[in-house]
Amino acid sequence: MTKAAPDLSAARSRIQAIYSPELLETASQTLSELLTNHARSLQLETTNVLNWAHPADNFKAALQQLNQAPGKNAGELDIPQTVAAFRQLAQTMLDRGHNLQNPRYIGHQVPASLPLAGLFEAIVSVTNQVMAVYEMGPWATAVELALIESLGREIGFTPGTFAGLVTHGGSLANLTGLLAARNLKCPELWSQGPQAKLDAAPVILVSSDAHYSVTRSAGILGIGADNIIKVPLDERRKMNPAALQQLILTCQAENKTIIAVVACACATPIGAFDPLNEIADLCEQHDLWLHVDAAHGGPTCFSKQHQHLTAGLHRADSVVFDAHKMMFMPALSAFLFYKNKAHQFSAFQQQAAYLFDPSAPEIAEYDIGLRTIECTKRANSYALWGIWSLFGKNLFADLVDITFSTTRTFYEMLQQASDFAPLHEPECNIVVFLYQSDWLNALSREQQNLFHFKLRRQLIESGEFYIVHSVINEQAAFRITVMNPLTTEVQLNQLLNTIRHRAEELQKTFDAPPLVDHCEQT
Repeated sequence: MTKAAPDLSAARSRIQAIYSPELLETASQTLSELLTNHARSLQLETTNVLNWAHPADNFKAALQQLNQAPGKNAGELDIPQTVAAFRQLAQTMLDRGHNLQNPRYIGHQVPASLPLAGLFEAIVSVTNQVMAVYEMGPWATAVELALIESLGREIGFTPGTFAGLVTHGGSLANLTGLLAARNLKCPELWSQGPQAKLDAAPVILVSSDAHYSVTRSAGILGIGADNIIKVPLDERRKMNPAALQQLILTCQAENKTIIAVVACACATPIGAFDPLNEIADLCEQHDLWLHVDAAHGGPTCFSKQHQHLTAGLHRADSVVFDAHKMMFMPALSAFLFYKNKAHQFSAFQQQAAYLFDPSAPEIAEYDIGLRTIECTKRANSYALWGIWSLFGKNLFADLVDITFSTTRTFYEMLQQASDFAPLHEPECNIVVFLYQSDWLNALSREQQNLFHFKLRRQLIESGEFYIVHSVINEQAAFRITVMNPLTTEVQLNQLLNTIRHRAEELQKTFDAPPLVDHCEQT
C-alpha cells in the first residue's frame, strides 16, 4: 500500500512569502533607516564605542531570542509583523555591537570600514555570489582578477608575469603562500605527509615580530612550530639583515632546508617595516623564497608620501595584502600575490572532476578554486571593486596619509606630556605608549604591568574609548591603531585626559588580584 504524499502546501506558501520581493523591499527600507540613524549617533559624545556586556549575559540574551522565535504553522507570512520583528532584531545587533565607526575607536587593526563598501557587500550576501569555478561566479571572478591586476601593478610587479588570489583573511593567505613555498622545496610532503623521508629538516626564518599565524602555518604544514627560527631585530624592531645572513649560513652548515624567509611590512607590535630590499638581496643571493606579510602595511604603496616604507615589496616571491585593513574594506578580503605566475598552482595539486570541465580547458585559468583552499568561496572583492570604481585609487592614498598623520600628531602629544611616554617613533598608524607617574614608577615592573592591564580593562568596559595593550620587552603598555580616518586631535586629547582621570581613581583601590586579559593583537 502506497503512503499518501504529505501535504506541503502550507510550507510552500511560507517559503514563497520569505522570498517575496515585497518583504525584501520593506525590510531594506527599514534597515536603511536604522543604519542611517546609527551612523549619526556615532558622532555623539554620549555614544559608547564598545557596548560592553559580560560574555555570559550576551550569550543568554542571544539564546533567549532564538527560543522566542515564533512557530509559523500555517497561512501566509504577515509582512508588517515580520518587518517589525526584523527591526527589533537589527536594532539589537546595532545596540549590542562594537562601534568601530566611532572616532574614539582606536584599537585593533580592524578599520571603520567605508559605509558604501558595506552596501556592495550586501549585494553579495542577498544574491549569494560565490566562486570556485568561473561558471559559478563569472562576474565575481572578473572583479577579483581585475583587482589582482591593478593592485599588483601598485605593488610594482611586472604586468603579465605575476598572479594572485583573494582569501578570507591574512592568516589563510600566509598559510597558502607558505604552502606554495613548501611544495616547491619539499614536494614529497604534499603526497606522503609526515612519512616523507626528507634529506634535511625544513625550517622557516621569520622576523621575531611576525604574526602568530606564521607559526600556526608551520604547524599545519608539517614543518613544525619548533622549526620556526626567529631572526633578531635591530633597535627599531626591524629584521636585522646581518643576523639573517648569519642564520642562513648556519642553516646551510647544519643541513637544514630553508622553506622561506618571512618579513613584515609592517609587524603588529609597533608597526615596524622590515628593510625589504636588503632582505631580498640575501634571498636572491641564496636562492630562497621571500614571503612578505604586508597585511597591514601593504596599502602604504598608494601614498607618495609613505610608499618608501614598502620599497622592495615587488621583489618578494609571495605577498599578503589585506584590503580589510588599510584599504578600509569590510572583513574579510585578503590578497595573496605571487611574483612568478607559475607559482599560483604550486599550493594545491589535485583535480575535482565534478568541478573543472575538461571540455573547456581555456577556462581553467579563471577557475580560482585551483589556487585556494576554499572551494565555495564568497565573492569578497565586490566592495573594493565598487569603491575603487566610484572614487579612484587616490582615496586609498588619502586614507593612509590621514591616519598616519593623525598618529604622528598623537606621538607629538605624548612627547609633550610629562605623564606619558611613547615607546617608539611610529612609522605608520600604530603607536605604543606608557602612562607614568612618580607613584606608578615606584612600583615593581609586575605591578606597573597589572596597573596598565586593569586601567585598559576599565576604559574599554566604560565605552569611552577602545584601545588595546601590548607588551614590549616585558613592559605592558597601551597600544593604539588609528583605524578611523574621522579620529582627530580632539579625541586623542580626550583619551589622554580620560586615562589620567581613570588612573587617579584606580590608584585609590589598586590592591585587587590580577585580572587576566586574553585580548589578542590584530
